[in-house]
Amino acid sequence: MGEGELRPVDLRLPSPVSELHDDRLTATGIRVLLKRDDLIHPEISGNKWRKLKYNVSSARELGFDTLLTFGGAYSNHIRATAAVSYYGDFTTIGVIRGEEHLPLNCSLAYAGGRGMRLTYLDRTAYRAKTSNAVIGALQREFGDFYLLPEGGCNTEGVLGCAELPAELTEPFDVLFCAVGTGGTLAGVAGGVSARHVVIGVPVLKGGAFLEDEIVDLQQAAYGARVGTWHLECDYHFGGYAKRTPELDEFIADFAARHGPLLDWVYEAKRMYALFDQVSRGAFARGTTIVALISGSGEAPCAGRSTSGGADAKEFADARDGRIPPNTGSILFVSGGGLVCCVA
Repeated sequence: MGEGELRPVDLRLPSPVSELHDDRLTATGIRVLLKRDDLIHPEISGNKWRKLKYNVSSARELGFDTLLTFGGAYSNHIRATAAVSYYGDFTTIGVIRGEEHLPLNCSLAYAGGRGMRLTYLDRTAYRAKTSNAVIGALQREFGDFYLLPEGGCNTEGVLGCAELPAELTEPFDVLFCAVGTGGTLAGVAGGVSARHVVIGVPVLKGGAFLEDEIVDLQQAAYGARVGTWHLECDYHFGGYAKRTPELDEFIADFAARHGPLLDWVYEAKRMYALFDQVSRGAFARGTTIVALISGSGEAPCAGRSTSGGADAKEFADARDGRIPPNTGSILFVSGGGLVCCVA
């Protein structure tokens, strides 16, 4: 890509909202709206785009042409960073937790295919990834880079996620989101009004520690804890990227009713929590709940379809106007920053 040449990326912004019609909800008088951030873009979808957009702008403004970030072997953040770097003409380095295993899994193969250079840290070193010693060693190996935290969790990421509530034009009372590193909840809770409640569902075991991390993110972005929010920590199903027959049964039943919207790492756990809380009478009749589908389906592999999130037909429907509302497009400019236009 030559100097000044544009590499366009079509984005579906605002992302669509649709109502979930389910007899279990009808019986309780609860209304659920799906915020389909998984339809923003097939490669840079959901909270990943929201977390990356201002980080990319900051990297450009500071004169960096290399992004370095961290993640696990199945990290959605690693994939999305590889994609945004490809479209934005950045060099990109992914520091992966653990040892290299060949052949690469689908997520890492995809990242490599988008030009990401993969390197690995053993788990002990990875736990110290933010230390001066580890960052210094990475700088000596790779030169100068813009440091993008794991999961895109920094002030830029929080402020990007804080824009989501303004896209919700229908009145609502509660918003549910899955929680991995906490950046999405920190931002969304900062973007809602005082009367809204945000409920986060950690997808890892022992997720209560995330409350302090979310507060730290909000302190950095806003100067204080903001919004009315809490965590429901009993829906991890054994831990991060773990599942049980009970969760699999829920996913299968939901797919039979509504199609394959739920990936089992994030969205299925959040949706299970929502339905369980509804069944326990946690919400009064007439409550409207927004369920954020944040676009965390698996990377496609040859001979295997993705599990959860938008499929090719849904992206085509969004592109061709069969799923409202607007279409936006982002233009990454080599050497010139980032321009976002919403039609």
